[in-house]
Amino acid sequence: MIDTLLVYALALLLGWPLGLYLAKVMRGAPMRGDALFGWVERPLYRLLGTDPARGMHWRAYAGAFLASNLVLGVLVFALFVTQAWLPFNPDAVPNMRWDVALHTMVSFLTNTNQQHYSGQAQLSYLAQAVGVVGLQFITPMMGLALVAATLRGLFGGRGHDAMRTAAASGGEAAQDVDLGNYWADVIRPTLRFLLPLCLLWTVLLTQQGVPSTLAAGPVATPLDASAGQPTQKIPLGPVAAMVAIKQLGTNGGGWYGPNSAMALENPTPFSNLLEVLAIILIPVAVAFMVGPFTGRRKFTALVFGSMLVMSLASTAVSLWAEGHAPGSAALMEGKEVRFGVDASAAWSSLTTQTSNGSVNAMHDSLAPLTGGVAMVNMLINAIWGGIGCGLQQFLVYLLLSVFLAGLMTGRTPELFGRKIEAPEVRLLALLILLQPLVLLGFTAVTLALPASISATSNPGFHGISQVFYEYTSAFANNGSGFEGLGDGIPWWNLSCTVVLLLGRYPALIVPLIVAAQLARKRVAPETGGSLQVETPTFALTLIAVIAVLTVLQFTPALVLGPIADHLTLAAH
Repeated sequence: MIDTLLVYALALLLGWPLGLYLAKVMRGAPMRGDALFGWVERPLYRLLGTDPARGMHWRAYAGAFLASNLVLGVLVFALFVTQAWLPFNPDAVPNMRWDVALHTMVSFLTNTNQQHYSGQAQLSYLAQAVGVVGLQFITPMMGLALVAATLRGLFGGRGHDAMRTAAASGGEAAQDVDLGNYWADVIRPTLRFLLPLCLLWTVLLTQQGVPSTLAAGPVATPLDASAGQPTQKIPLGPVAAMVAIKQLGTNGGGWYGPNSAMALENPTPFSNLLEVLAIILIPVAVAFMVGPFTGRRKFTALVFGSMLVMSLASTAVSLWAEGHAPGSAALMEGKEVRFGVDASAAWSSLTTQTSNGSVNAMHDSLAPLTGGVAMVNMLINAIWGGIGCGLQQFLVYLLLSVFLAGLMTGRTPELFGRKIEAPEVRLLALLILLQPLVLLGFTAVTLALPASISATSNPGFHGISQVFYEYTSAFANNGSGFEGLGDGIPWWNLSCTVVLLLGRYPALIVPLIVAAQLARKRVAPETGGSLQVETPTFALTLIAVIAVLTVLQFTPALVLGPIADHLTLAAH
């Protein structure tokens, strides 16, 4: 419990200044490091053929986002299927099978890092360090870029003060609202924010004993010769750098198959503290960024306060559920003995509150209700969420809450002086309906398939949890999993690829379109009759809407999965 409180305290203490700095980076304001970083940024802008000062409307912004994802995806897929013929492969790892390579590429491209392979055995050093780590750096900053553009749209776009003046005098805002420059919004925070932070974390983790080498691993002689294995090769590599970005970038994909439950990836209690802190550090900083970035300090209080309340509730329930599970003699099954039950439960809660998905214990071995909390966290996907995409989902809930609150109070729904009307609500409803259609649809189909195709291993209630968790994790861009599934087969690789795509791109692009539509509307001056969203009352309303739209609509799935699993254990 003390460790968990320390993590929260450090995240708040460090997140505030990081959020202020991040706001300056995303605004493109003059900074002391401009001379240094400009030396690196200017050649990149010339290579991309873009002017960072030139803005984009939503179509150009979304088009640049999708085009960059397509190019990166093709390059990384090619790397995975040809790694055996490329350098930096001292362990002679073979080429990836095409369906595994496709799922792995899409998984890391969508900032999910769901792994249907064992990293140390199926990826070369080059594939890990360039393909995987490269995407782990770029994709979270893509999410941050999209949410920055969406926030600009909600407040009228860049130059919104002039637009607000024109609208107040009876004019209309420009049709092509300036939402910023996509390339600048990705490059600036990558170089000025994420990369320096990852370098610091890499040094700290290396000091704690996480491997950081390009040499092949040593060969050891097992103590137990009766196992029939005369020698064992210990896989090493530049692990510390990947662990740093996997945690700080809300990525979660580990160098080793057991992830941070592996002693080489997480060797000491201090490394465990560093890694669990890194899970929520940047999402907390993004929440603190909102006020300085938009110019509305109270907006930070709404966003951060709502997220913190949901986070504390989730973590408290996880700690309680794991400590009071039926059959207490089995509590340590699947847990890393160096850290214990509480550290495992806290990690499972925080890693699913964000779209991180890394683990320091096997989630399949969590108490049923603890696993249920992890599922609810991912269904909400906005407690902290991933970098950018979590706040983007929070804005969806915010817009829907404003619409519902307006209907309940008999007022025209509007946010920051702009009316929310039918076209915007239709787009938001599309996102809300997409989640249950995808998750429940794929879960039902998979459970109906023969085990020879779906490779499920548990015919009971826990088996339902395993399947539902896998698709929920993919849709939420989380990546963690209940093991027990033969998920390295074509069915899981291809079906999860579809879910990964549907969970990432609509959730980022649709709110951008809504914000662009709102930015074109006339701004109504706020009066005493306007709905005040930056209040504790509205924050509670927002949390209630989130609960209704996520927990209640998935109650049957949760009852048939973790709740029934818990009751079965309690009965025995």
